[in-house]
Amino acid sequence: MHVLKFGGSSLATPESIKRIAEILKDRSENDQLLVVLSAFGGITNELIRAGEEAAQGLASYRSITQQIRDRHQQAVLELIPSPATDAIMNEVKLMLSELEETCYGVYLLRELSLKTKDDLVSYGERLSTKIICNHLKFIGVDTLELDSRKNILTDDEYTCAKVNREVTSKNIAAWKGKAQCLVAQGFIGSTQDGNTTTLGRGGSDYSAALYAEGLGAVQFEKWTDVHGMMTSDPRIVKTAKPISTMSYWEAMELCHFGAKIIYPPTIHPLIEKNIALVIKNTFYPEVSGTVISAESSNDNGPVKGLSSIGGMSLVTLSGSGMIGIPGFSRRLFTALSYNKISVALITQASSEHTITVGIEDPLLTDALKVLNEEFEYDLERGTLDAIQTESGLAIIALVGDQMRHHTGIAGKAFHTLGRNGVNIRAIAQGSSERNISIVIEAPDVGKSLSALHEAFFDEEIRRVNVFAVGVGNVGGELLNQIQSQQSSLLNDRNIDVRVVGISNSKNILTDPNGIDLNQWKEALSSSEVPTSPENIQQTIIGMKLRNSVMVDNTASESISATYKHLLSRSISVAASNKIAASGSIEDYKTLKKLALTYSAPFLYETNVGAGLPIIDTLQNIVSSGDQVVSIQAILSGSLNFIFNVFHENCTFKSVVQEAMKQGFTEPDPRIDLSGVDVQRKILILAREAGLELEMSDIENVPFLGEESMKGSVEDFLNALDGEENRMQERWAEASAKVHRLKYMAKFEDGKASVGLHSVAADHPFYSISGSDNIVALTTKRYAQPLIIQGAGAGAAVTAMGVFANIIQLANRR
Repeated sequence: MHVLKFGGSSLATPESIKRIAEILKDRSENDQLLVVLSAFGGITNELIRAGEEAAQGLASYRSITQQIRDRHQQAVLELIPSPATDAIMNEVKLMLSELEETCYGVYLLRELSLKTKDDLVSYGERLSTKIICNHLKFIGVDTLELDSRKNILTDDEYTCAKVNREVTSKNIAAWKGKAQCLVAQGFIGSTQDGNTTTLGRGGSDYSAALYAEGLGAVQFEKWTDVHGMMTSDPRIVKTAKPISTMSYWEAMELCHFGAKIIYPPTIHPLIEKNIALVIKNTFYPEVSGTVISAESSNDNGPVKGLSSIGGMSLVTLSGSGMIGIPGFSRRLFTALSYNKISVALITQASSEHTITVGIEDPLLTDALKVLNEEFEYDLERGTLDAIQTESGLAIIALVGDQMRHHTGIAGKAFHTLGRNGVNIRAIAQGSSERNISIVIEAPDVGKSLSALHEAFFDEEIRRVNVFAVGVGNVGGELLNQIQSQQSSLLNDRNIDVRVVGISNSKNILTDPNGIDLNQWKEALSSSEVPTSPENIQQTIIGMKLRNSVMVDNTASESISATYKHLLSRSISVAASNKIAASGSIEDYKTLKKLALTYSAPFLYETNVGAGLPIIDTLQNIVSSGDQVVSIQAILSGSLNFIFNVFHENCTFKSVVQEAMKQGFTEPDPRIDLSGVDVQRKILILAREAGLELEMSDIENVPFLGEESMKGSVEDFLNALDGEENRMQERWAEASAKVHRLKYMAKFEDGKASVGLHSVAADHPFYSISGSDNIVALTTKRYAQPLIIQGAGAGAAVTAMGVFANIIQLANRR
């Protein structure tokens, strides 16, 4: 004997009912079946709505009952052909008329009692069972319809009646072998007096379990619209996976904490009779589904699944007078129990100084009233502090029988949440060690479930969510590089770089599922979300995506001002923008501290040397305990290009214009030629070496006159004509000594400077060509300078350096 239960989602249309009937016909040829049916999809909610509107004196309830009538009569016409149509239609019409009379009575009395509500909603199951049972007979299945109101005996707690399982089991057992396919209603029962009751929403599952128990079934199959129990809610976690096997106890834990696929009381009769529960998909019957039994495999690892329940509050009882005094816990739970306030979570300090319980938000007011009454005397004496409450919370549960055999599960969970900026309000672990419950703020549920799922189930896929600010030369090239590498990174290295936001100077474009990088320009230009530092900051924080990074490829001071707010929300920053790292020393130290405190890296490798690993190398040297003695560097690709190309047969102005044309300089070349850019870079390197310097501490020796730097870019270029003689003299002087002009940055003995120098042929910088950068690091351990050299300018290499920072974040665990 097998018991099969079909929910409303499986009974939504006559077509889906025909599909189910074919499954039952095939199965009944070789096995005896009992089939438990819910109402047609959505009908229970419509019945409740009709009753509520009738109770409010709204005649609109009639249109609802008419729609219910039309739907069921149409189902009869499609599922039961002549000559049986008329007889079944008359039975269905009779029930529909009784339903309408019940609603009319509610309308007249303006009252919908719980008893009447149970009678009203029972019509959903009674109608569906009548129609489907007769359709099965029509297609040749030996079928007998049972009335669950005569089999399932309950008390009179209407809408959530308790079952007398001993009597119910005997009633059901009497039907064994009466037909090849027995069909019964789920959800409903009756009192000793014959009044209709319901077992609570989800009670159809429980009904099926009771039938399985009474008939001694080998297996209970629940057919629904999903492939089985999932590792998490697939509506939130897109990578959630089906669970092939799990234990009864794992299933109960997951269902208690929000996994709605099974009504929790369903499991108890199955445990007692050791009946396996199988979750199957009506629309994909070939999929094996989830088998729930006394045994559980370790296929998915120690954590079997994640679930969450929202709308929770914490209530905390605390006070120094509780320490060493017995009875406070008993009084707390007794007071809540007497007032039917269920506790979802309990955590207590070992000193008994505090006890915290989790309850549903709607019960908070009642709970606070009850506890203030219970502990009134203690509160007045000061034995207890004022009862504390916190609302708007959620509980996330990690469930798995094998968790008890693995160390580090809790640590890994807390580390994952902390790294993503999720504040943990309370934790609890069951004595069975198969559940770790974590209380967090409700808005963080999506990010938390996704992050935990990635940590425990998707370790092979490492995702980073990128919000790209600035789409000029570097920013645009970065998006091109990401677009060209996305597939290979995912396929070859299991790294998912997802661009979820793009901002230029006008608009912001977002998509938490990833922006199509083949069409981002068109989408961004049509976006109606205006750009501002505040909007960018709020948008990134508001998206609440795990492992997020803002990539700043602007030169904006206002954008760099958002870093501290993002880092404090555990959102990483990768910046080619040098302003933050070269700002005040206090701001620099604050950013470094925030990055460490909130586990959100602040990466700025491209601030110096574009894609060259200069900062990373310097940080590793210092971290290892080495001490930097001196730094000599050519840190401007544009200036290196200019002085490599400039000679007696060309003008300095023409060389600057060529550098501008090739994109080596900023749009305003004075940023490069003033030396301020190099000044920032050597400041950053000096800070990485351990010195607390300000920009004003860096000596900047200009090689152009002060007047030539004024006005517009066009004015500046025109003024270069007046600088020509002086620049030719500098070149001739160096050439006469077989030297070359190089714009260099120097750091030694705690002092730093930038300026134009003449270097001899034996200098390591003499032969550096094109737009290359070079850095010579002398340390206590590297008495001979450590040389780092390579392309130091250009959008492609800078974007590559930023891209490397993004990959670094993706690899972070």
